[in-house]
Amino acid sequence: MSTASTLDRPATTPATPPARHATPSRPTTTDADGGAPTLVGGPLAPVVGADVEVPLLGGRCVRYANLDYAATAPALRAVAERVERLLPLTGSVHRGAGIPSRAASTAYEAARDAVHRSIGGRPDEDVVVLVRNTTDATNLLARSVPAGAGDVVTLDVEHHATLLAWRGPAGHRVVPHAPTLAGTIERLEQALRARRTALVAITGASNVTGEVLPIARIAALAHAHGARVLVDAAQLLPHRSIDLAATGVDYVAFSGHKLYAPYGAGVLAGRRDWLEAAAPYLAGGGAVRDVTLDGTLWASGPARHEAGTPNLLGAVAIAEALHELEDLDAPDGGAATRDAHERALRRRLLDGLAGVPGVDPLAIWPDAPDAIGVVAFTVEGHEPGLVGAYLSAEHGIGVRDGRFCAHPLLRRLGTPSGALRASLGLGSRAEDADRLVAALRQLVTEGSRHVYARTASGWAPADDDRDEAAWLARAGLTIGAAGGAAAPCGD
Repeated sequence: MSTASTLDRPATTPATPPARHATPSRPTTTDADGGAPTLVGGPLAPVVGADVEVPLLGGRCVRYANLDYAATAPALRAVAERVERLLPLTGSVHRGAGIPSRAASTAYEAARDAVHRSIGGRPDEDVVVLVRNTTDATNLLARSVPAGAGDVVTLDVEHHATLLAWRGPAGHRVVPHAPTLAGTIERLEQALRARRTALVAITGASNVTGEVLPIARIAALAHAHGARVLVDAAQLLPHRSIDLAATGVDYVAFSGHKLYAPYGAGVLAGRRDWLEAAAPYLAGGGAVRDVTLDGTLWASGPARHEAGTPNLLGAVAIAEALHELEDLDAPDGGAATRDAHERALRRRLLDGLAGVPGVDPLAIWPDAPDAIGVVAFTVEGHEPGLVGAYLSAEHGIGVRDGRFCAHPLLRRLGTPSGALRASLGLGSRAEDADRLVAALRQLVTEGSRHVYARTASGWAPADDDRDEAAWLARAGLTIGAAGGAAAPCGD
């Protein structure tokens, strides 16, 4: 690979908002449609690790530019603080008379109620089951679809969590997407007319391109044909609110680790009847009312599917994250909402990428009216894994490379070997988008400064002098003997 000069952009640290709703002094821009000024300069809300520095090849350190929110979002500072306050009071949920146990049980059920309210759950009709993640939630619902109720229909644009859960049982149909979103909805309607359907399982927003699907319209279409709708909101909910009652959506699944609450919990929420009638998802304590050597009387309600000691911290973290996101969508003092903040940053990134030769953003539908802050792209002549390694090692930028657990979609988009994905969030800054654009421009016009090699675990610098063990040791973590060529950042 060719040699080029170092991209030397000093890291900047915009002020962190001191409290909820506070409006810090930050740069603004005007929306492309001539709307109100939109926040783009600094983060919209404080997240844990926003100013962490990472080592580069050659010994320099820079602020990490996190453009991988779609994989796992950092915890909101408010979420981390809420969890920290809860830790001294932690007891066994639903299993004890001691004050900590009673407090833990109260906090757990209060979190469930808060989630129900936040997502517009229908009173007495919907339940909130606390699970591990979106994949867990989807598999739970897959076991709850009544036998003989009809097919399960999905699109080919789905994440593997939505594609794979229905395989095995007869009647899973995958509808290939059309060149337009309007045409895709027509194909979906044709599939519903063709055969009896129990459930349409659909993503709320593509985890590859960020394009948002019209979930209320799809719910109405499904209901007209006697089917229910599950929305995989793992990507949608961190960027847009969802209201089950208002949209008519029957079930929603999402993960805390996408929602600024990475504490190992997720949610399946929706119609009570299927979940009440289904066999318990897990067999064990907490899911039962009585056990004999000859039989079991299973619990009703969410407890039926929550065997074992529940994830108290994960549940409380999700509830707090949803509360914080609601606040950001209705701010005081004229501060930008998360939607406006994200739209401005996404536009800035796309405009920048348009000026880099050989960089081609991906899209599923030219008529998609909305998209979250996810941008997938390819770089002509460069493998995605190599570009990802280069961005990390030489510029301290984190993106995702690969096929994003959406292999069929990547094949349809003409990139079967994968692509790159930059994803934005509440902690994203204008500088992050600018750094990515500048780093890509340097790569395609001058080449990388270092040589990279394909290894068993992917692309990596051929001579990597970054001392990750020493870097981790600063946080009290070890992955081996610390010490090496490069000093840990911050020393």
